[in-house]
Amino acid sequence: MLKKIVGRLRRKMRIRKKIRGTASRPRMSVRRSLKNIYVQVIDDDRGVTLVSASSLDRELKDKTSELEKKAVAKEVGKLIGRRCKQAGITKVVFDRGGYKYHGRVAAVADGAREEGLEF
Repeated sequence: MLKKIVGRLRRKMRIRKKIRGTASRPRMSVRRSLKNIYVQVIDDDRGVTLVSASSLDRELKDKTSELEKKAVAKEVGKLIGRRCKQAGITKVVFDRGGYKYHGRVAAVADGAREEGLEF
């Protein structure tokens, strides 16, 4: 179990060396737990979170109680896409956080793309 976590953290650091969010193109970071998924849009130059969404948000809690994890992740992606639009953000850099671009992480990206967010 520890080996798995250490490997993910290594991948995360390797990715973060290459990816940097700016004011014009902030970084969209994904964090996954066993039950929930969290997404933040971050301006690394200022060190500020511009927009965030998670499966625990009130807007989604009622809708997603009966859905599968992958469907919930897609809804979180759509929510972050809508919130980015409201904040005037159209382009982001996707930071998968060391996770494989598969399953719930890919579903978040697909949901955000459906709302018009460009990666």
